Amino acid sequence: MADLHITFPDGSVREYPQGTTALEVAKSIGPRLAAEALVAKQGDRLIDLSTKLESDGAIQFITPPSAEGLEVFRHSTAHLLAAAVTDLFPDAHPGIGPPTETGFYYDFYREKPFTEDDLRKIEAKMQEIVQANVPNERVYFPKEEGLKLFERMGEFLKCELIQEKAEPVFSAYRTGKFLDFCRGPHIPSTGCIKAFKLLSVAGAYWKGDEHSRPMQRIYGTSFFSQKDLDAFLHQIEEAKKRDHRRLGKDLDLFSIQDDAGPGLIFWHPKGGVIRRQIEDWLRDELTARGYDLVFTPHAMRLHLWETSGHTNFYRENMFGPMEVENDHYQLKPMNCPGHILIYKSRPRSYRELPMRLAELGTVYRFERSGVVHGLLRVRGFTQDDAHIFCMPEQLEAEVQACVEFALLVLKTFGFDQYQVELSARDPAHAEHYAGTVEEWNLAEGALMNTLKRMNIPFKYMPGEAVFYGPKIDVKLVDAIGRPWQLTTVQFDFNLPRRFGLEYVGSDGQLRTPVMVHRALFGSIERFFGVLIEHYTGAFPVWLAPVQAVVVPVSDKYSDYAREVLRELQRAKVRAQLDDRNEKLNARIRDAQLQKVPFMLVVGEREAQSRSVAVRRRDTGDAGARPLSEFINWVRELIDTRAAKW
Repeated sequence: MADLHITFPDGSVREYPQGTTALEVAKSIGPRLAAEALVAKQGDRLIDLSTKLESDGAIQFITPPSAEGLEVFRHSTAHLLAAAVTDLFPDAHPGIGPPTETGFYYDFYREKPFTEDDLRKIEAKMQEIVQANVPNERVYFPKEEGLKLFERMGEFLKCELIQEKAEPVFSAYRTGKFLDFCRGPHIPSTGCIKAFKLLSVAGAYWKGDEHSRPMQRIYGTSFFSQKDLDAFLHQIEEAKKRDHRRLGKDLDLFSIQDDAGPGLIFWHPKGGVIRRQIEDWLRDELTARGYDLVFTPHAMRLHLWETSGHTNFYRENMFGPMEVENDHYQLKPMNCPGHILIYKSRPRSYRELPMRLAELGTVYRFERSGVVHGLLRVRGFTQDDAHIFCMPEQLEAEVQACVEFALLVLKTFGFDQYQVELSARDPAHAEHYAGTVEEWNLAEGALMNTLKRMNIPFKYMPGEAVFYGPKIDVKLVDAIGRPWQLTTVQFDFNLPRRFGLEYVGSDGQLRTPVMVHRALFGSIERFFGVLIEHYTGAFPVWLAPVQAVVVPVSDKYSDYAREVLRELQRAKVRAQLDDRNEKLNARIRDAQLQKVPFMLVVGEREAQSRSVAVRRRDTGDAGARPLSEFINWVRELIDTRAAKW
């Protein structure tokens, strides 16, 4: 039998007998690699270390701390979870158990709910299986034979998956007594899993269908080291402290009312103040950057969305339609068709381009009640939307201006870190994308050249573009290291053609403009939620709904306190007076809990010297200052929009 020729990442080639396993190859390189390897990569396919190699080719061993290794590691931890659950609770029927970005989960059908005490027992059983170092053994079954085996086991959910997804001969993995239909690969044994934690249990539906069988989803996470796990658990605790839903209620910023329905936001006066600051800043910047502000209706005729393609590609996320006078109207899920109609309202010349139309437009999208989440995932929200109609030769300059605008947003609102992704087409499947190869080359080149020219590192994402064009995504990184999707700069070949957009070129010929969709905040609601969590509700002075509270020591100094309040308000500082019949410390504590930046205590000394005793919410006593000096300081913090002070 001919020897195999195995190529390694450094370009070297070694010969091995046919049937040599990936693990044996790793051992031939060194015992350390054999001990650390989780799986192997043959070509572009991940394989178990127990896999016998049958053909020549390149091989790479996946070890910690690689992202590919962590995904397999977490998938194997999900199997460990299922092995523990089915051992402890024979009435639990396993569904699916994939890895996720932050860990893993496994869905089970069980009539009796899992409890917190059950999770502790499951975790202990998982630890017991880890100590036993149980192999993850890959086995194969002909489809009918395997199906009968899982039927005898009573695993009806697995039978359904096998019927739908299994090849004529399919793989399964055995971990002790637990057998799972799975394509793998998996790490060699449970002993490799040292750091894991079960996090919660929640309701789910089989295959995500709310009309299907109710499931119980157990969430967990695992890491290569206890140190990484501890850091993640610390981040979870930090995230709980920063939960915008709790802070929104505690600080009286917004609410979601059952009488109105899920996913619909009520902005309270304090939240409204912050929203106004965000929107006023944006409008000023839009005007300075050559955008025209427009307003479009909340509902338009349905045929508009048929022309745009939304009824074909986005129908399940749209509300309506509504019948009015024998015609059908649609609540808008997007602002773009409205801006297109403004462009089409009269003939356009190349001299008018680029035309930048911007709108703070409220849109409505149907999200299932099970996935709406505070401000972060809602049914009605306001997009800071803009559409730029331009000539092809103007494209790069417009994209650069959009990216510069996005970076200004980050700086202004106090975000120091960000990540950028460039989503491109899959060259192997040109049939999935609108537009010609030349147009895609133009669009992708414009986005890529812009990022390179600006020296902005980015992650290239082939196959992640939507069908109508490539895009740049900017993700901010918050105070505890979480990325949040923010700005999108999206190129569009599709809509200008669908709506027959034209302009008269310099040669007098009619041409089709190119179109750029641009959102900076994404939506005002979601951005506000991110701001709340980033700052833990302790907003910078310029955004704080109440910037200062005047606190008289006693009733004797209320007149001076009211004078201080008037001076602050005259200087356009958002201030309040707290002269309640409560102890001084209680009033200061209440202002502190409301995260007011400054507490101004006034008594006899302050009244005589026309000063204020300043307490900062972050560092406490800041000493006495003349009132005029304090006002100048606060105005500077407001006028410069200082993120830190």
